[in-house]
Amino acid sequence: MASDQKSNRRPLTSREKVAAHRARMRAQGLRPVTIWVPDPRAREFSEEAKRQAKAIAASADERAEIAFIERISWWKPSA
Repeated sequence: MASDQKSNRRPLTSREKVAAHRARMRAQGLRPVTIWVPDPRAREFSEEAKRQAKAIAASADERAEIAFIERISWWKPSA
């Protein structure tokens, strides 16, 4: 009988699924956060990254600056 009851229900819409998911997450004490970050695929991003790399390379304190960046970076490349 339980399977008959389930088959009589209409499928949830995407909106209803998202609402249910968000309700479960909120019940766990979480909240949604939207973060806008620079797009690494954008030409401007690449240009700025190159500009910053050149600035560090031209610096008299290059080793100290790179050491600082490595100390504060959470991402560690695999060997």
